[in-house]
Amino acid sequence: MPRKRHPNGKIEKALEYAESLGWRVEPAGARSHAWGKMFCPHKEDVCRCGEFCVTSIWSTPRNPESHARKIRRVVDGCGHEGDDQEEG
Repeated sequence: MPRKRHPNGKIEKALEYAESLGWRVEPAGARSHAWGKMFCPHKEDVCRCGEFCVTSIWSTPRNPESHARKIRRVVDGCGHEGDDQEEG
């Protein structure tokens, strides 16, 4: 079942970008302040100083464009970017 779309187009595009690189986007619970969370596909120690890459996605951030950029920065800053092109 496809996930629910984010109400802000810029944030939705950032989430689609994250998903295209293997990140998982999950909706938050009914009592959560966040719209959802996104999770790094690798779940290894090199992610964010030993903590898995998990980022909250807000439903109505004060500045949606800034929040969308932050989502992309988290994805681009993942310690695993480029792992598929390992040297032999």
